[in-house]
Amino acid sequence: MLSYTLALDLLVAALVGMAVGVEREWSGHTSGPDGRFAGARTFTLLGAIGGFAGWFMRLDQPVLAAIIAAGGILMPVVAYWTAMKRPGTTTDSTTEVAAVLVVVLGMVSGLGHRTPAAAAVAVMVILLAEKSWVQQTLQRVDARELRAAAQFAVLALVVLPILPDTAYGPYEAFRPRQLWVVVLIFSALNFAGYIARRLVGETRGLGVTGLLGGMVSSTAVALTFSRRSREEPLLALPLALGVVAACTVLIPRILTVTAMLRPALAWATVPFLLPPLLAGLSLMAVALWHERDTRPSSSGDFLAVAPADTQNGLGTNPLGLASSLQMAIAFQVVLFAIAWVQRNAGDTGVIASATLLGLTDMDALTLSMTRYGAEPATQQIAAAAIGVGVLSNTALKAALVLGIGAPRFRLRAAGGLGVLALGSAVGLLIGWPR
Repeated sequence: MLSYTLALDLLVAALVGMAVGVEREWSGHTSGPDGRFAGARTFTLLGAIGGFAGWFMRLDQPVLAAIIAAGGILMPVVAYWTAMKRPGTTTDSTTEVAAVLVVVLGMVSGLGHRTPAAAAVAVMVILLAEKSWVQQTLQRVDARELRAAAQFAVLALVVLPILPDTAYGPYEAFRPRQLWVVVLIFSALNFAGYIARRLVGETRGLGVTGLLGGMVSSTAVALTFSRRSREEPLLALPLALGVVAACTVLIPRILTVTAMLRPALAWATVPFLLPPLLAGLSLMAVALWHERDTRPSSSGDFLAVAPADTQNGLGTNPLGLASSLQMAIAFQVVLFAIAWVQRNAGDTGVIASATLLGLTDMDALTLSMTRYGAEPATQQIAAAAIGVGVLSNTALKAALVLGIGAPRFRLRAAGGLGVLALGSAVGLLIGWPR
């Protein structure tokens, strides 16, 4: 019997077709010498046909449902064949393919899955309406980015599912699938940094250049900008801003990775990381306001930020696969070390290890703490270890700035890093386990 729920399913099926039909008429694809076969009314009926096909499937009438769905799909196929026989017709099957998909989505709604059908048609209408934007975007995509996207799909959809989700080795610290997730996370972050650089470009000042470089390696930014300050002393303030920006973006990077792997630990880490984050954002806001007209001196500023291996990782492969694999290996080594320390030295040893590891590799420390903080009893210690690591990492960058930078740059960059270190100290006072 026709129920309220079923009536709503059929209504959504019809509205799916109407939404596509309205877009086709609005964009002019139904008129003119090259006009296509269907407008708002025809598309609405095609959606309804799919909806009734889904209804008959629910009534255990698969043959009748298949006949109805096949009839709805046959109509745009015949219409396309007829249109292609007209002299001067352009080869464009978008409307006909959209009609076939409307029948399918109508059937999905008729089967009772209204939300997926509505979501899919929303995406479809956007793609149809934004044809020019999609074409312009594709023209800006180069071969490296396409290869990187294909590689990431293989890594995520082919390699990941076949890896065992079982613990091996000493202390059961080796988990192949979880280790591969680390590779995927950092490859995605590297790709995001690459895309951000493409979108922003090198015309937003050294502060933004340092911010984007910090997505790859904030330590590399501190080292390279310190060296550059000796070559271009007049850029002392913009270069110092770039170092502060790179160190500031490290904090949301840590929170992002932690939230993806261990959401509860991310919340426990907020009190430790929020004060230095606010301090860094405040410094950046003030400096960017005063230096809002600063521009990089060359188009190669971003690549100058990163060391040679990072240039290769992001220049030839936006995923930075080499650096992601190195990070996964470092993460696994740290996991073994943390497991050994936990077994032999307890929480005090974990904090001491975090102090040393934070000097060189905050990402590996963060990843290892997501494993260590798996239980509620260890979450606060893991969050405190991340906070301690951020403080020691800031101290290392301050040492690089003071040891390598030019005098004017040294004063400004070390001052900014001192404010970040003070924020980290405040965070440790607020969140330290009691």
